[in-house]
Amino acid sequence: MRAAHALTAAAALAVVGLATPIAAAGGAPGGNGPTNITVSPFRVHQGSTMQVSAAGCNQGGLVFSRDNTFDSERLSPGSIGFATVRIHDHARPGRHQVHVRCNGSEREGSREFEVLAARGAQGGLGGSFGPSTTETAIGAGLVGSAALGAGIHLMRRRVRATRVRV
Repeated sequence: MRAAHALTAAAALAVVGLATPIAAAGGAPGGNGPTNITVSPFRVHQGSTMQVSAAGCNQGGLVFSRDNTFDSERLSPGSIGFATVRIHDHARPGRHQVHVRCNGSEREGSREFEVLAARGAQGGLGGSFGPSTTETAIGAGLVGSAALGAGIHLMRRRVRATRVRV
């Protein structure tokens, strides 16, 4: 009976001893490689930004594109890493791949996304577009009317002031 216990214990130690180097090398599932890669939004316009997240890169990593759709960016360290990439203005519309590689690992993961032609709405530019000629003419007319009204008001006050004195 004691021999059976000793043999079982030796077999258990051998299994653990052989499995440890495999897990350390990243060969076991859940090793040092990116998993659960997400992109938001999935459909993104040329010139816009896209959020990328990936789990499994506790020490950070790199987010990149093999077809130059965007410049490489660093993935933040943590249980879920994040990066923001800006899609190039000249990126080819259509389906592309975002690739993630964890620091200290050669394993990669990828996720598909779609680039849409043209830029999105140019909202929030805050007056960076100049006024049109129509708007300029209307503004000049309003300023002229205000100046004329102020002049008439001052002339009437002056006339009233001189009548009171007499």
